[in-house]
Amino acid sequence: MRGLLWRVMFVATNVALRKPRMTREEFFAWAQIQGARYEFDGFQPVAMTGASVNHNHIVRNIHRALYARLRGSGCLSLGPDDGVATIGDTVRYPDAVITCTRTLGTSCLVERPVIVFEVISPGNSAIDRITKVREYLGVASIHTYVIVEQSSIGLTVLRRHDDNAWITTTLTAEDVLGLHEPDVEIPVPELYENVDLPDAEISSMAP
Repeated sequence: MRGLLWRVMFVATNVALRKPRMTREEFFAWAQIQGARYEFDGFQPVAMTGASVNHNHIVRNIHRALYARLRGSGCLSLGPDDGVATIGDTVRYPDAVITCTRTLGTSCLVERPVIVFEVISPGNSAIDRITKVREYLGVASIHTYVIVEQSSIGLTVLRRHDDNAWITTTLTAEDVLGLHEPDVEIPVPELYENVDLPDAEISSMAP
């Protein structure tokens, strides 16, 4: 009996510890007056680490490539300061997100995101490769999640299957990233222009 009571108390304590410190709406109001960038894990703000020059080059290349190809299509790329609501009250800020649904200019969240991009950094690798894989699958409108390597040329492309699971494809410097709904094709090396990479990686980009 004492052991059962202890287990009940332990579970109750854990639930209490995970009680949200703020709501999603409170997070938005709080984040707007902060000097740094944060995501919201559904319970509390999580600071986003500063990005490297390579990271920023890749993000700019993604947006440049998407803007040129999506112009006039009715779809557009947003990010990295536009929020995506995932599981529960969690809010993520992908490096790029495509939507084909009009989003109000005053909104803090992207309406019906369909494709998201995350550029891997040393400090967020586990979150991007594990946590966000589960969270983005939980958003019915997201059908493609693209994970972009930073220290080498490579993409991991996750596409939603009929059984609501991801099918994974890996791409290298010789490949073309093909997206659907909207239909977009981007040679992988285009995402790495001006990125400081090891000589072996740079030579693999040569035509």
